Amino acid sequence: MEVIHKIGRRKTAVARVYLSTGTGAITVNKKELGNYFTTDTLRYKVMQPLALTNNEANYDVKVNVFGGGITGQAEAIRLALSRAMCEVDAENRATLKPEGLLTRDPRMVERKKFGQKKARKKFQFSKR
Repeated sequence: MEVIHKIGRRKTAVARVYLSTGTGAITVNKKELGNYFTTDTLRYKVMQPLALTNNEANYDVKVNVFGGGITGQAEAIRLALSRAMCEVDAENRATLKPEGLLTRDPRMVERKKFGQKKARKKFQFSKR
């Protein structure tokens, strides 16, 4: 099997995933998964597509991710891995789609407007 390359995005985070057959090693930005994502919640999010398709120990995953925070990065990796698992086997789509793992989350930070403190917050109004 050749290397499968997929891209996932979330907020401003962009993840490039390279999937190849192997023993289940996951490296994120040349670090081990446990060292890069310190909390169990983030590690669970990254492993979710592999766990749902029962492929935790079948593939080696190499990830290059940048931008955003660690939660956005974890969810970007999850989307890219889900897309890669669909390319490996089309039947995986039936298990990943109902979980919402193939949907690109469109929510982005709203821009700050001029004459205001933030995107929606205004400067304090003084009547007199």
